[in-house]
Amino acid sequence: MSVRAGIVVTGTEVLTGRITDQNGPWVSEQLLSLGVDVAHITICGDRPADLTAQLRFLADQQVDLIVTSGGLGPTADDLTVATVAEFCGRDLQLDPALEEHIAAIIRRWRPDAVDLDDGPTRIGIRKQAHVPAGAVAIPPTGTAPGVAIPASPGEQPLPAILVLPGPPGELQSMWPTAIASPAIAEVVSRAGDLKQETIRAYGLHEAELAETLRRAEEAIPDFDALEITTCLRRGELDMVTRFAADDTATYGRLLDLLTEHHGRQIFSTDGSTIEDQLIATLDGRLIATAESCTGGLVAARLTDRPGSSAYVMGGVVSYSNDAKSDLIDVPAGLIASHGAVSEEVAAAMAEGALRRLKSDVAVSTTGIAGPDGGTADKPVGTVCFGVAITGRPTYTVTRRFPGDRERVRSLTTTAALHLVVAQLKRDPAAG
Repeated sequence: MSVRAGIVVTGTEVLTGRITDQNGPWVSEQLLSLGVDVAHITICGDRPADLTAQLRFLADQQVDLIVTSGGLGPTADDLTVATVAEFCGRDLQLDPALEEHIAAIIRRWRPDAVDLDDGPTRIGIRKQAHVPAGAVAIPPTGTAPGVAIPASPGEQPLPAILVLPGPPGELQSMWPTAIASPAIAEVVSRAGDLKQETIRAYGLHEAELAETLRRAEEAIPDFDALEITTCLRRGELDMVTRFAADDTATYGRLLDLLTEHHGRQIFSTDGSTIEDQLIATLDGRLIATAESCTGGLVAARLTDRPGSSAYVMGGVVSYSNDAKSDLIDVPAGLIASHGAVSEEVAAAMAEGALRRLKSDVAVSTTGIAGPDGGTADKPVGTVCFGVAITGRPTYTVTRRFPGDRERVRSLTTTAALHLVVAQLKRDPAAG
């Protein structure tokens, strides 16, 4: 990893959890695509001393680039630029052209503003238009400009620092201009050709993967050239591997070994998600959902991406028994004789959604998410699924998932998507 970076996310609202950090992961992904390895992402509140401590920490780690987000604006707690300037030993200087640029933006937003030439608004504009000596301002898309500060050589060298606003939309809009600024472009130009590959598996335990990786370490020369991280998320196990372009063959040997040992569990070697594969496997067919215990979470996963109206017909949350009967035609007698959590009811739910929503494929979930409602025969975590596909017998299966209510519902949602893909890929002639 020839070029390393650190990211500092500022804002007490992020530190306390009132707002979820969106900028750190996004910036990290962008830097990685440029061949820059992100060594640290830190979060600190709106206190100059804390931000200085983070800057010092990252400089001591000898990163080549620091990116900060947040703390830019006209208010008293927007202190990032001033703090970074002091850290770098650079005086703040007023940029008159930048001041007028910000004023022009505000005039477009507030054509009736009367205090742009004087008063609090002008004071705020002027505050935002101060730039550290030797730095380059990044024109704002809101009112807060960014700042690109070149690296400082010397006895205590400092990395290049890119200061960007906190609102994700503004930061992302300014990103292309920011990385093209001379101070940042010089750092990026030194980055090597860094690759990243993602393998996704379902039904594979972390301990099993860890054992296979230990074998790979012994069997594959130059295995230590691969930087491997694993993450268990929503019931799927992701393995992300970073490596230099020169080590592509080494990664290929690892992929062969993983496929040999876990080919049945690995469903993606190109980074595609189960949603990607479901859309491809539908191949123009329409899908609907009938959900009880998941309360619409399966439909939400299906409709998360733009353009989902091309393949999603709709969904029914038939939580109560009456709703199952009234909305998707599940016979009340079937519920009475088998129970709402049964494969018979799951099949009827899927078939009812297929018919009512005029789709080609339908998936159903009915289960006991907890914490109450379990029995000896059907403990908490028991979920029945149905997958109905036009022209085929309806498929049903029962699974038991561990964890609290949230985890059971999350695991159920992922399982439903995998079941649909598996059934669509199955050869109907095979029975």
